[in-house]
Formats: sequence, C-alpha cells, structure tokens
Amino acid sequence: MDNKVTNHVKRNVKLDYISTFITNLNMQSSIWVLYLAYCGLSLAQIGLVEGIYHATSILFEIPSGALADLLGRKRCMILSRICIAISCMIMLFAKGFWFFALSFVIQALGNNLNSGSEEALIYDSMKYTGQEDQYINVYGKINFIIEVSQGIATVTGGILAEFSYFWCYGACLIIAALAMVPVAFMAEVPLIISSDNDCTKKSYSHSARCSQESIRQMVTFHFKTCFQILKSDIRILKIITYYSAVFAAQTLLFFYSQQYYFEMGYNKIQISLILLITSILSCAGAVASEKLFRRFGEKIAFIGTLAIAMAFVGYGFQNIFLSITVFCIAGFFNSVLYPVQSELLNRLIPSKQRATLISVNSMFFSIAMILLFPLAGMLADKWGLTAVFVGIGVVLLIFTICWNFRDNCKK
Repeated sequence: MDNKVTNHVKRNVKLDYISTFITNLNMQSSIWVLYLAYCGLSLAQIGLVEGIYHATSILFEIPSGALADLLGRKRCMILSRICIAISCMIMLFAKGFWFFALSFVIQALGNNLNSGSEEALIYDSMKYTGQEDQYINVYGKINFIIEVSQGIATVTGGILAEFSYFWCYGACLIIAALAMVPVAFMAEVPLIISSDNDCTKKSYSHSARCSQESIRQMVTFHFKTCFQILKSDIRILKIITYYSAVFAAQTLLFFYSQQYYFEMGYNKIQISLILLITSILSCAGAVASEKLFRRFGEKIAFIGTLAIAMAFVGYGFQNIFLSITVFCIAGFFNSVLYPVQSELLNRLIPSKQRATLISVNSMFFSIAMILLFPLAGMLADKWGLTAVFVGIGVVLLIFTICWNFRDNCKK
C-alpha cells in the first residue's frame, strides 16, 4: 500500500468534517416553508413542491449513486455543490409555483449527487486505511457537526429572514460556493478491480477507462448486482424500509413545525430559536448514539421511534411548553438513529455497490416523503396541522409496535 496515497486518503475524514460544517450552514432550512407561504403557496402546494423534490430524488438517486461508484465520488460531490448554488439563485428570483418547483428539482439533483457519494467515500477511506471499526464513531461526529452547523444556520436564517428573505437566500448561495473548497482537496479511494484486464489498484476515474464495457453496460450490471444483493439479504431491505418511514415522519414534523409555531403567533426569530433548542438536543443525540447503540443494540430503534411517535401526539395538546419539549425529544432520537442505520447498512453492503445501495436507501426515503408530505399538506389545509400531527403520531405508533412485534415473534 502506497504510504503517500494512504496519508492523502486519511485526510478525507477531516476534510469531510469541514465540508459538512460549511454545507449544512443551510439558512433556508428553518424558513423555507414560511417563505413559500409568504409567496402565496398553500400548505398543499408546499407539500406538492416537496413531493416534486423527492420525485426527482427517485429518478436520479440510483443513477447518481452508480455514477459515483463508476466515475468517482469526489467529482459527484463537487457537482452537488454547483447544483445547490444554482437552486439558491433560482429561489432568489422565483415568482411562481413552477419556478419554485424547478429550484427544488435542481436542489434534489444536487443532494442526490452527494448523498451516496460522501458516505461511501468516507467509509471506503476508513476501510482502505484499516479504520472501519471506528466508522460509527466518525459518523456520529459528522452528525454532531451537522447539528451544530444547522443550529447556527437556523438562528442566522431566522434573523436574516425577519429582515429580508433575499439576504437569507443570498447567504445560502455564497455558502454553497464555499462548500466546494474542502471537497477539492479530497482524494479518491483506490479500488481493487477484479477483472481480467491488467488494472490493479486504480482510482475510480482510471478504473472506468480501463474497463472494456460501455458505461451503459456497467450501469446495468451494477443495478442487477444491487438488486441481487437486496433479494439475497432481506435484512438490508428491512433496515431501509423501517428507517425510511421513521425519518420521513420526523422530517415532516421538523418542516411543518415552522408553520405550526407561526400559527401560534411566533415570529421567524422566535421560531428559529425553538429550532435551535431542538438542534442542541439533536447534537446530544448524535454524541450519545454510539453509547446508546452499544447499550441497547437494535432495540434503540424501537425506543427512538416510539419517542418520535409520541412527539406527534404531544402536539395535539397545543401547549407551547409541551410542544417544544416533545419536539426536542424527537430531534434527539432522530439524531441517535441516523448513525445506527448507517452502521447497520454498511456492515452488510459490499464496497463496490456501497454508494449505489446507499442511494437506494435515499430512494426509499423519497418514496415515503412523496406519499406523506403532499397528503399531510392537503389534510392540514382542510383540518389543520394539529389534527394531522396527531393522526401521523397514531399511525407511526401502530406501525412501530406491529413491526417490532413481528420481528420479535420471528426470533
């Protein structure tokens, strides 16, 4: 193993810490629902825009993961940042539903290019340097950095939006450009090519040139292999399905809570402070994830999902103190579960298909969001957000109990 290459690869983790921090200074995350409502969109239209975002994810998630596996994770990460910058620029000047939809489409493409690429690059970097046993610890740190960065962005975004939405999205555009810098210094992880040609340990870009197959044939073979893996190991499919449903519910709670607190009479700065408190608890969840997983094992998924379900139900009392409390608890356990799911998946996924199968995971999440978000928006326009939150909480509670009861019976 080349020591120079190894040292370069080792830097990927630290560079990703920096990249993650900058990328997640996403100031629009705490105000985009309010911004679209300010621009005249109903909750149903806001839900539809979010549905379009996730429909785009379904179309491009797996191809983007395959592109990362075949042509290089670093290149895809840079393209991701470019797409995010373009999306922010459109949001700055959009004046109608379809322009907002276009912005969300480009943002989804950018996130697709990054989702499987970044996680696969970091895991394979650690595997290449013999540090994969520390992955859940590193992933927990990354999640912690995400929460800290988003917490800063939440408050800053709320303050900027209270004065001008233009300044908020202008700052997002600058941040998207800055996020490309640390990625540019990352190294592709060398990959063993087990084919009959004379390629040995090469970079992704070079391995693609070495192959005698066309890109189309390679992608087709790639997808077939991933399908066979899912078919042969039902554990991967179960992990993806369960966590996709839970994370989709929590995402809906986070975003629609902006409107919930606005309807209770709070301004954008106050709402951003509520989201900041939640982010702080989420940071604690990211830090505690490894210890809780080692203490409770896979049972932590059941505990965490129950807490998220009860948070939805807690909103039904329309008590501000209770709402903020359960919102924070849900954020804590959501951050606990992200590294747990990643650890469980990466234990089972082969390296060559890692980015693609991680993208399959994101695709399942997108399907859940397409079904849940527009439906919740339409029902909220009719019956109010409170009733919708309670209904989702009850459904999630039943889903969790039934799913875990079935698994226990099988054991």
